[in-house]
Amino acid sequence: MTTAGFTWSGSGTGDGRGLRPPSKLLWLTEYRALWEAGFALTASPLLLGAPRGDGHPVLVLPGFLVSDLSTTMLRGYLSLLGYDTHGWELGRNFGGIARMRSKLRERLQRIVASSGKKVTLVGWSLGGVYARDLALAMPEAVRSVITLGSPFSRSPNASNISDLYEFVSGEGPWDHLEATHEFDAIAGNLPMPATSIWSKIDGVVSWRSSVVEPNAHAENIEVIGASHIGLGANAAVLWAVADRLAQPDGTFAPFKRGGPFAIAYGAANT
Repeated sequence: MTTAGFTWSGSGTGDGRGLRPPSKLLWLTEYRALWEAGFALTASPLLLGAPRGDGHPVLVLPGFLVSDLSTTMLRGYLSLLGYDTHGWELGRNFGGIARMRSKLRERLQRIVASSGKKVTLVGWSLGGVYARDLALAMPEAVRSVITLGSPFSRSPNASNISDLYEFVSGEGPWDHLEATHEFDAIAGNLPMPATSIWSKIDGVVSWRSSVVEPNAHAENIEVIGASHIGLGANAAVLWAVADRLAQPDGTFAPFKRGGPFAIAYGAANT
């Protein structure tokens, strides 16, 4: 199967194992995240016109080396739309997929217990890898999964910060999971609706490592021109997240490239 110029072999990992990181030139242009945040603030009247859902709980997971502070704008926006929005409340994300599992499961259990509802997981970068792993472990607690530039396709060398990740976390990008099949599951199909949002000019991780295999309840949304660091503050990303959250529980319809930021979205899955 081919989607967005990326060929899937059918195993859930595609040919992602041999991916290369983005060019250093793209990495240097990540400063455009400041422009993205500024534009989103300017466009806030438009963003508040996004589809609104039922206010169910949303757990937002941050990327590598950052904390809930990095997701303040995203969480604030979702709260304004009426969602019961939560940060992960685990401090700075120093990585370690296996090490963080029990803490994340406890966090999700507390939200479900207090709300009595299933939770949508929104994960940015490494946070999206956590989100997909968490959804597999606790499918009864997860309503849907939305990832932003998350490198869940197995390729240790598809990021410009792979070496830093290994040094800080003490875990090779994916090498120290309990078994190889666990990562294949993270990269494969989830039992609930899943949306992957990414940019072809992501300067931190290869966009190909963020592509899901489309099916009846899984999709890709390309946001043209978005930076990796700015994904959580990009107006087109925020609108797409809001649109996906507005879907009734237990239903899924592919994202329609429309609304005030329609020009920012790439072609639909093919």
